[in-house]
Amino acid sequence: MKNNGQALISLLVFAVVGMIVVTGAVAVMIINMSTTTTYALGDETYQVAEAGVENGILRFLRNSNYSGETLPIGNGHATITVSGNPTVTITSDGAIGNDHRRLQVVGTFSNNIFTISSWTEIN
Repeated sequence: MKNNGQALISLLVFAVVGMIVVTGAVAVMIINMSTTTTYALGDETYQVAEAGVENGILRFLRNSNYSGETLPIGNGHATITVSGNPTVTITSDGAIGNDHRRLQVVGTFSNNIFTISSWTEIN
């Protein structure tokens, strides 16, 4: 009669340990999903900024008086600015929601040839 309830206590201990393990696993899954979503959004925003830079280069080559524009791309938009001559700076600020990435291309324009000297992401 001294061992009455021992099985119930063991069951409760294993149930609590199981719940702790499951809770930890669920927390890790939620954190991973959040991180993956943030990375994917940042990557997509970078691609929007890159498309803006490429569009800016193309439009500048077609018209050397081109100074920029706001271009809708996919789920976001790129704000393109072009300045300088013969050293040309093309900046594209890609945005999707509150996420922003900015790229800057610097090059020289001479004899209708645009030579890129740097292509960098800036803050």
